[in-house]
Amino acid sequence: MTLTLFPIRLFFAAFMMLLAWPFAFIASMGCDEQELEKPLSWWRKIVDVLLKAIMRMMWLAGGFHWINVKGRRALPAEAAILTVAPHSSYFDAIPVTMTFASIVMKAESKDIPVWGTLIKYIRPVFVSRSDQDSRRKTVEEIKRRAQSGKWPQIMIFPEGTCTNRSCLITFKPGAFIPGVPVQPVVLRYPNKLDTITWTWQGPGALEILWLTLCQFHNSVEIEFLPVYIPSEEERKNPVLYANNVRRVMAEALGVPVTDYTFEDCQLALAEGQLRLPSDTCLLEFAKLVRSLGLKPETLEDDLNKYATRAMKMKKDKADLKEFSAYLEFPVSHTLESMFALFDENEDGIIDVREFVIALSVVCKPSKTLETIQLAFQLYQSENGTITEEDLAHILKTAMGVSQINVTHLFRAVDEEEKGKITYDDFYRFAELQPHFAEDYLYPDQMVAESGLETSSLSAPNGICTDFSPENAEDKNKPLQKKWN
Repeated sequence: MTLTLFPIRLFFAAFMMLLAWPFAFIASMGCDEQELEKPLSWWRKIVDVLLKAIMRMMWLAGGFHWINVKGRRALPAEAAILTVAPHSSYFDAIPVTMTFASIVMKAESKDIPVWGTLIKYIRPVFVSRSDQDSRRKTVEEIKRRAQSGKWPQIMIFPEGTCTNRSCLITFKPGAFIPGVPVQPVVLRYPNKLDTITWTWQGPGALEILWLTLCQFHNSVEIEFLPVYIPSEEERKNPVLYANNVRRVMAEALGVPVTDYTFEDCQLALAEGQLRLPSDTCLLEFAKLVRSLGLKPETLEDDLNKYATRAMKMKKDKADLKEFSAYLEFPVSHTLESMFALFDENEDGIIDVREFVIALSVVCKPSKTLETIQLAFQLYQSENGTITEEDLAHILKTAMGVSQINVTHLFRAVDEEEKGKITYDDFYRFAELQPHFAEDYLYPDQMVAESGLETSSLSAPNGICTDFSPENAEDKNKPLQKKWN
């Protein structure tokens, strides 16, 4: 197929995209916002029909010979927002080209040759990575469009990342903040061979394209579920609204849900020098951080603030009331659960330095040495050194495990056998031994527990550790303490 079908399909798919470009370019010229909010003129309606036909031919050239559509797409007056899940591939653009609904896209996408013009034609909501207020502005724009009644429907993939469709991860609340009715839309790819899925691990984008174009026939099902009208409580609570819509979609798909999020996947699969073990409690800690109200966009600033306070406290322990004052959050069930994770001896006091280290890992999961440097600043004595016991506390917290043997690592760093090391000593060692964790920590900490080679510790379903569907049933179990 690589020598026969693939080049033919690739040529025709590219040709159809190029054919669509001049129509989209002409239709997009000179359109201001007021023009976009008006009903489509007769010639724009003709362009819409032509572009939809061209896009359908493009997918046909790619092997999607027929697209099975179930249910009825709601009118914009019935549902201003379409929520689509699961999001597992760039082939999920199929429902976008069928409906020409607006989507949320990175601002950089509009500069892509040809494709950028087609994107601008559907009047997306652009998100700018360089703008710190981008999230807030995006939510406000979605809310404005959804409530105006003049814009076309907005199609949103609320998971915020690609998964492998084995479950639905936590929905981001952006689509549900406006509090307007939404229409859930579920996607299925019932193919014998899965060449569609594009996730964190596995084939890359180009390989997915090659494999899919080599498959003689590709099936896709799009099901429009009944419009979901939120209750008054759901309008006031977007998270509750998102969770209830997700439950309806999961039931239609026949898959479980999980409380893990896009950020949890980043944490579990971070390519830093400290890869998290399967029994880490940092994923639970990350969920509590979000539940507490610490926002991803301000997390680094929060980390610096808490680190500064912890340095002033030095080795002083804090009880629940003092921990509440330290975080500037009132005592709540979430705060008590977080406190319990660090209450090592169950004596009602914790070391807030451990909280700072854990927060640093969640905030910067791939930047191992930055977390270690911060930890040294928290634990070091007046002459800038730490002991083996201190290093054990640091790494135990950074990996979210109950026990860890750092003796071999400490001795390797402490070449002069002083019984203490500085961050400069550790940094020089890490530069010479970039895989120090695998060589000095993981053999004792992981292989002994699992009986597996270190390289086999990847996630069972290609998304992230402890992300298997069966784990969704465990979410109501009581929290395990970090050190027990």
